[in-house]
Amino acid sequence: MSRKIGFIGCGNMAKAMIGGIIESKIVSPENIIASDGYLPSLESSKEKYGINISQDNKEIATQSDVVFLAVKPNMYEAVISEIKDAVSENTIIVTIAPGKTLDNIEKYFGKKVKVLRTMPNTPALVGAGVTAVCPNTEINKEEFEMLKEIIGTFSLVEQIEEKLFDAVVSVSGSSPAYVFMFIEAMADAAVIQGMSRDKAYRFASQAVMGSAKMVLETGKHPGELKDMVCSPGGTTIEAVAVLEEKGFRTAVIEAMRVCGEKSANM
Repeated sequence: MSRKIGFIGCGNMAKAMIGGIIESKIVSPENIIASDGYLPSLESSKEKYGINISQDNKEIATQSDVVFLAVKPNMYEAVISEIKDAVSENTIIVTIAPGKTLDNIEKYFGKKVKVLRTMPNTPALVGAGVTAVCPNTEINKEEFEMLKEIIGTFSLVEQIEEKLFDAVVSVSGSSPAYVFMFIEAMADAAVIQGMSRDKAYRFASQAVMGSAKMVLETGKHPGELKDMVCSPGGTTIEAVAVLEEKGFRTAVIEAMRVCGEKSANM
């Protein structure tokens, strides 16, 4: 792939993307350029990945065929105002911010522009992310396939309707935090029972990863897989009963509801 890829913002998510792209070898490091207001982060990325760097966002927009806007949602309008005149009609803008619709982005630019809305998550840092994607009508089929190939280097790619993006934020964008809390709580309980902290984190983390893999690879309903573990009169059903008593499912559902609402109102 000969296209040049730019990143405005070079934080953890951008680095995860850059790492996946370079490792896949679909784009060479010299065809990637990144900008960031924090120079040490840029310099460490250049040293690690061999990419080009700049602190001029307009330079990124001018030199890149595909521009990832990897900045916080509250910075989008200002960054777009800065680069909009440097973006050509063939430049593709990729967004990763919750709450920023395709219509928002087009209005910020004040002109027709090719935009791919995405919602990745932090497991992309270890090549295990999932990213929702939705193109606007300016992106053609060939361009869309190219973009999915790029994103597929660091994540699974799922095309969805834009109206579902707030649900995506709650079920995958923000959910690693819930899972980390669950792993931490399980590890704490194991420590109470005498297990060392390092072993507790390994057991809890592997159990979560293995359980998720069973859902994905067996195709069985999560409830069916849960029932397989819950022997009559056994230990697991006792634990499940306590989780139900304490409102485990209700807490998760309510947390995701408010997360989606927050995303919709950003």
